[in-house]
This record gives sequence, structure tokens and C-alpha cells, in this order.
Amino acid sequence: MEIDFSKAPVEVKNLRSQFGDNIVHESLDFQVGSGEILGLVGGSGSGKTVLMNTLLGLKEPDGGDVFYFGQNRSSLSYKDRQSLNNIMGVLFQGGALFSSMTVRQNIMIPLREHTDLPVPLMRELADMKIHMVGLPAHAATLYPSDLSGGMRKRAGLARALALDPKLLFLDEPTAGLDPIGASAFDQLILDLREAMGLTILMITHDLDTLFTICDRVSVLVDKHIAITDTLPNVMKHPHPWVQEYFGGPRARAAINAGDGAGAS
Repeated sequence: MEIDFSKAPVEVKNLRSQFGDNIVHESLDFQVGSGEILGLVGGSGSGKTVLMNTLLGLKEPDGGDVFYFGQNRSSLSYKDRQSLNNIMGVLFQGGALFSSMTVRQNIMIPLREHTDLPVPLMRELADMKIHMVGLPAHAATLYPSDLSGGMRKRAGLARALALDPKLLFLDEPTAGLDPIGASAFDQLILDLREAMGLTILMITHDLDTLFTICDRVSVLVDKHIAITDTLPNVMKHPHPWVQEYFGGPRARAAINAGDGAGAS
């Protein structure tokens, strides 16, 4: 399948998601631009994870269409869907590493499943990704239980990058990290975007991350995307949740710390 990388990496039109009678999304429109870092925010229970799972193909939409690089997922063959999946990477919250495998073995899983490369080359590629995310070389032989929270996230990120994806999904990537660790992880994301030409969608509640590295922010409220725009414009949106979220003391502290840098 030929993929046209000039098209929008992700576009959602008129999405509906529901579980029984519970409607999570209705008339939801959404687009991620090529090469951008887009932050997705919303209150608890607003359906952020459901939306990400739908974009990842883990949940089929109950209505509407999902396009990847101009291709409607619903019209693709199983083989073409697999081709699309191979250019997507995902870092689940907490890393989601297999506890019985070393870091290197975890990173090799996508390579084993989707390539026929010789094992020594898989090991070499895994070690390259370990270095790329800033982990020490000896981390390759460690198990998840041997790692700090920040190291587990980096190991999970290395696995997400195993197949050199074009589109990267991050679920609360800095949750649980101290401010220094979170700042370092933010810088890592910026560096990887530049080095690998990534398009990144991240669910985050971290106001510092939103202000520091996101090109645009999407707000999920009332079952749809209320606004997707640069942060200064999002903060002017009149919806009560938006005003409460971005008008609180933590948001003001983040603004003062960065003077709004990175929000344009």
C-alpha cells in the first residue's frame, strides 16, 4: 500500500462512540497536522482514552470515519491496516512493559512480530533505540522491576519507536514524574520529533508540557472537540471547563514559568 505522507496523519469526521446506551462521542471532528505535537485535554470521563483507542484501531467507531494519511480505515483490507499500524507507535501510561522480559526483549517484540530481520540485527536495533531515548546501555538487560518510573517510560518509548513510526501516540507521558524528570522527557519528545520527523498526539494533564512543547491543543468536552488551536487561543474559549482548567493557579504558574513559550 502506498501511503501519501503529504496528507493529514489523522482526520476524524463525525465520530460517534458508545457503549450500550452510553454515548461517549457524538459529532466529533478532529485532525492532527503533519509534524506537529498536539495535546489532547479533557476532564475525567470525557472519553480521551476511548478516542485514542479508536485512533489506534483498538475500538471500531460506532459512526463516522477515521482517516490516516488520507486513507479511510474502514475501507482498508486487513493487510493495509497492518501496514498502517506499522507506522504508528504508542506509549501507554506507565509504559506497559512485559515484566518477565528485559528492556531489550520488550523492544524487540514489534520487530519479531512485523519483520523477518535476523535476531542479531534486532538486538542491535533495540540497543540503538535504548540509546536514542537516553537510557544507559546496561538498561538493555534490566527488567522493568529494576527501573525507576522515568526509565520505564523511556523504555516504553523505545519500544514504541522500534519500527521507526511516523505517527506517535503518548498517553500521559509525564504522569508520575518529578518536575526535573518531566522536563527532561518533554525535551526528549522535542528532540525525537526533530530527529525522526514524527507527528505526535499526546493525552496529557501536565500544564507545563502543554505550554512547553505542544504546537496546538484540542479540548474534549461535551462529547466532542470544542476547539483545536494554539494555546493562547484555546485559553480564550468561553466554555466553563476551559476557563476553569486554564484559569487556575497551576495554569497561571505554568504561564509565568514559560511566559507562554512553546504554545505557538
